[in-house]
Parts: sequence; C-alpha cells; structure tokens
Amino acid sequence: MPEGIKNKVAIVGMGCTQFGEMWEKGAEDLMVEAFGEALADAGLEKNDIQAAWLGTCFDEVNVGKSGIPLASTLKLPYIPVTRTENFCATGTEAFRGACYAVASGAYDIVLALGVEKLKDTGYGGLPEFGSVMGTRNRLIFPSITAPGAFAMMATSYFAKYGIDPEAGRRTLARISVKSHHNASLNPKAHLRQEITVEQALKAPMIAWPLGLFDCSGVSDGAAAAIICRPELAKKLRADPVYVKALQVAVSPGEELIYTRWDGTHVETTFRAAAKAYAEAGIKNPRSEISLMEVHDCFSITELVTYEDLQISPQGQASRDVEEGFFDLDGGIPCQTDGGLKCFGHPIGASGLRMLYEVYKQLQGQAGLRQVKNPKLGLTHNLGGFPAFSVAAVAILGNEE
Repeated sequence: MPEGIKNKVAIVGMGCTQFGEMWEKGAEDLMVEAFGEALADAGLEKNDIQAAWLGTCFDEVNVGKSGIPLASTLKLPYIPVTRTENFCATGTEAFRGACYAVASGAYDIVLALGVEKLKDTGYGGLPEFGSVMGTRNRLIFPSITAPGAFAMMATSYFAKYGIDPEAGRRTLARISVKSHHNASLNPKAHLRQEITVEQALKAPMIAWPLGLFDCSGVSDGAAAAIICRPELAKKLRADPVYVKALQVAVSPGEELIYTRWDGTHVETTFRAAAKAYAEAGIKNPRSEISLMEVHDCFSITELVTYEDLQISPQGQASRDVEEGFFDLDGGIPCQTDGGLKCFGHPIGASGLRMLYEVYKQLQGQAGLRQVKNPKLGLTHNLGGFPAFSVAAVAILGNEE
C-alpha cells in the first residue's frame, strides 16, 4: 500500500521576491533573489544542493523549455535540473518533484524554484497557453474567458443555494476586503491598499457578478524552497517545517462530458483535498487546519474552495465569511499574506509563494499578520483548461 510522504521530508529554507510589475528585472534576477534568500535562511551553500526543480509556465517569455536556465543563472554545479509545468499548479508541481526525490532517498538536499515574468507578455491578463491551446481556445471555445467562466460559477452557486445576488455580491466583496487587509501588512505583496465593501461593490464590472476587486491580477515574481531529510533538517535548524501531505488531482474531462457537474464546485479540489487529509491523518480539517492559502483567482473561487476543502458545509461558506471565520483573527485565517488577489498570479511562482507564507507562519515569523499558535497549514492551487482541470493541495506542519 502507498505510504505517502508524511514526515519524510522537511523544508529548511525558503525565499520569495516581492511580487509586482518588475519592469527593471528579468526572470534571472528574480530567480537569484529568491534562491539567495532561501540559501541564507537554510544556512547552506550552493554546492550543498544536489538536484533542482524549476517551475515556469510561459517559456516563450521566461526561461525556456528546460531546466538549463536555472542551472546557468544560479551556476549550479553540474547537478540534475528538471523543468516542470502543470498550468496554475506549476510551482507546487516543482515542489512535489523535489519532495518525492528526497523521500525516495535519491538525494539529501534539493531545491524547488518557481518563477514567472507575466508583465513581459504584453497581456493585461493571462496570455494564451501556446499556439495549440490558443488556437483551440479561439476556434472551439471562442467566448470562454476566465472571468466569464467563474462568473457563471457565481451565478450557478447563488441559484443552487437560494442566495440573493446582491447579498452574494456583498459576501464576495467581504472576501476581497479581508485579503486586502492582510496584504496591507505584507511588504512583499503587489497590492497593499485597504479597501471597503462599498468600494468593491461600486468598482467597474468585469463579468457580472464579478467586479474589479473580485478578480486577481497578474504580476512578476519568484519563490524557492530547500528540502531535505527530517533527520538532517533538525541538525540545520531548530524550526524546520515538515511536509505532511502533497496531492495533485487532474480531471479526465468529465465535467464537460456529463451533466452531473453543476458548476458550483471544483471536483479536482475536493479529490486532492480528500487524499491529502488521508495522507496527513487529518480527520476533521475544520478543527485541525490552522491557516490556509487557497487559489483565489476570483472571490467566488475562494468561496467554493472553502467547501471543496471540507472546511465549510456545502452552501454555507457565505455564513462563515460573514462571521469572520476566515479573517486574520478567525477560526482558520485564509490568505494571510493577501493571496492571489493582492500578489497577482505569476503562475510558476504562486504555489511556492503560498508555501512560503505557511512556512513563515508555522515558524512564527510572519510579523504583523502572524497567526496565533499555528500547527498545520494548507496550500491549494487550481488551474487548467477546460473545467478547472488540475488541483494541488499541500499540508505543512511544525511538529514531527
């Protein structure tokens, strides 16, 4: 029977750049910055790294189709470097490859790094995923956009659970207000201004019921993690963070083939979370998880993710939002660093950025946004086309 990787690997160093419009920096500059912080945090030298994984999505404007740019930029000493890409789970996929390599016993100390320079694509939002995907999208699904798809999720959710649309819009606004507040305490966030519910409701409409403040933007950024065996981690630092679970679920496309899917949840998120909880030995996530970083590309995505992660009962996430359950001082703080909403979404970096926040929180090093006495933190990525095809869930803990 599969044993999973619970407590078989630990994180001993992480680094993260500021996210934003980094016109003066290239992807190489961002990689160096994130890697430098991770090395210093771990107290290691570059030559201690035995293998590396690079996560990046848009190779046309970033670092290419292989792991070579990571090796050449960081001057890694003739070690194996693997490039990964799995849509919006790309950063977590690089982390997964690194973790599995250590858990297998193949290496002692490895690197996972994610980077993306989206502002250089020339698009205001996410560009098309290559010529094949782009052509298929234009010819077969010419009217599908990310805001449009998630707007349909919002209207379907409101209808299914009998939520008045204007009340639903206020709940979605409340989610964005929470994330902006948290980002105001985080110097690495892209958008750090506080907003009000009224500002969110009066903002320009993007795809009803999603307004400007319901949508995350794009940005540039990089993040990195150094992973090793637990027995070595305890020698390197007093506060390593242990990987409790790491699961990815990819849809076979059933959501668009059959009518069972009503568009109000994401099946891949539910499946990945269920497997992650089993791997980590978590019986009641609502009472055991201390904080979360979820894939809030849109406010409605965050809302349904609360339910797909089995934190809120089906149809009742709105109540938890209104009662402040996911606020910084709530039962399970969510997006403690500001989330995609305030960091933007440089695809290759986002998963590792989430892990960076949970890592810092579990070590008690998150500053003004520090959660009280956290034990377990969860990260979640969602992406792909069509029908939100891939989801990744990682669970970290500060106790072995």
